[in-house]
Amino acid sequence: MTAASDIVGIGMIGAGFIADYHLDGLKAAGGAAVRAIAGRGGASGARTAARHGIADVVDDWRRLLERRDIEALIVATPDETHCEIACAAAAAGKAVLLQKPMARSSQECRRIVDAFRASGTLLQVSFMHRYFEEVVQARALLAEGRTGKVLSARIRNATPGPDWGDWFFSRQKVGGGVVLQLGVHGIDLVRHVLGDIIRLCATTALRKTERRLADGRIVHPDNEDHALAAYTFAAGPVVSHEMCYSEVAGTDRFSLEIYCEQATLHLRGPRGALAVYAPQITGTKGWVMPPLPDAPFGARHHGGFLDMVRGKAPPDDTPLDGLATLLVAEAIYRSAASGSALAVPPPADALAGQVAS
Repeated sequence: MTAASDIVGIGMIGAGFIADYHLDGLKAAGGAAVRAIAGRGGASGARTAARHGIADVVDDWRRLLERRDIEALIVATPDETHCEIACAAAAAGKAVLLQKPMARSSQECRRIVDAFRASGTLLQVSFMHRYFEEVVQARALLAEGRTGKVLSARIRNATPGPDWGDWFFSRQKVGGGVVLQLGVHGIDLVRHVLGDIIRLCATTALRKTERRLADGRIVHPDNEDHALAAYTFAAGPVVSHEMCYSEVAGTDRFSLEIYCEQATLHLRGPRGALAVYAPQITGTKGWVMPPLPDAPFGARHHGGFLDMVRGKAPPDDTPLDGLATLLVAEAIYRSAASGSALAVPPPADALAGQVAS
């Protein structure tokens, strides 16, 4: 049982699709009390509050900044609002778990990082996939060194596309398209497992120029729904990344294949969450599916965030990682426009102002 002194008061900003992941994750982790939720529309906020037993619903997120019983905020609002809300939360001294993508541009990311550094408050950027049990185990297996060096990898992010909001299909509102909305998950995941991306070549395309949303409205996107990128990593691996907002079946969150000298790892492929082919390691000439903990969805992620808020775990590097994903995404767009391979600037250089906006 969590001691009363360890209960973290939470304010939820955003009542849309992803709010349920965060609220369920907080419940699974334990030790959090969600005091209030702020939504853009009263009806959506009230529905989300009712599902999760949240007593207080407000229309203006600024009201949560004033409350002393709220120590931390989950910010899960449209991308165009991230910079304003996050910077205001930092100034108010609130810890923040900020939904990906961190912002619409690397310039906005730098403003957010600067605000939290100035205030000395905690910021975590929400990259949910790195907390999946299969990712944790695969990363640990690679770290042991018995697989030999990683030679190459392939990652796929694909969905039919978000049909619950028109703002996803406006470049002005989200800064890009499938690369920023879905591809950043894959960019962060391969960086988390394999290290820094130093060079890439990419192409993008808009293939569906008209979409029907779940509520019947028709929208005409002006941002890309397909992208292909080839990455070169500082440690040597070459990686292909496919991003698609137009696949009817889609992937189960992601599909990742890692090819090493002594092993092949498949994550979320046809054989299940994690499959390993490594006869010299497993002693089995065939695929092995290691057992994975049956942890509640989101518990590891949100439990880690709560421990950081409590001061029981050090802050992680996700603010820098959030900036890094935007630098990769921006390089993808520049490469697609120019038809050339490009270097990816290090995030530390961007923070130091050595990278042009």
